[in-house]
Amino acid sequence: MTHTPWILALTGGIGSGKSAAAERFMAHGIEVVDADHASRWVVEPGQPALTQLVAHFGERVLNAEGTLNRAVLRELIFADPDERQWVEALLHPLIGAEIEARLARATSPYAIYMAPLVVETGNRRGARRVLVVDVPSELQVQRTLARDGTSEAQVRAILQAQASREQRLAWADDVIVNDRDLAWLHAEVDRLHSFYLTLPGAPA
Repeated sequence: MTHTPWILALTGGIGSGKSAAAERFMAHGIEVVDADHASRWVVEPGQPALTQLVAHFGERVLNAEGTLNRAVLRELIFADPDERQWVEALLHPLIGAEIEARLARATSPYAIYMAPLVVETGNRRGARRVLVVDVPSELQVQRTLARDGTSEAQVRAILQAQASREQRLAWADDVIVNDRDLAWLHAEVDRLHSFYLTLPGAPA
């Protein structure tokens, strides 16, 4: 009988340290499927979604080499909720299919579905547990500014669009409070990984 890994949803707001946590899980051999990566795969040149985005918004959403200009698209959809809904309706089913195909191919004891919007969309993708990387909002702003070089206003707009800490924590089965250094984050991931290995696999 083939082993089917159970799925852990890993989430947290912008600048919370999800990626650093995911990298530590990957160091333990756990397969991670990142919704942000999936959202890039479905809009690569040659993919139908990119063609539809250009038909809708025009060439302004393309970089010179023909790839999607995410910064321009982000500005267009943050400025207009109707446009955001249109883009989400186009991309979300495609992204979902990509994520589920990759999770289905995972061979580690459990697999991680990493996404910033698990709580907002209400879609756990069959995850048995939800792990929230939690961080105080001011620290989120500081980290995101340091990493992305975006404006503070844009970071705060993204925070407003995401679930609140309280909403996210209400969904959590497990929480890492990532307000210390990387060594602390790694230790917390290691502790949870040991626990997750004791959980039985998904039902066949």
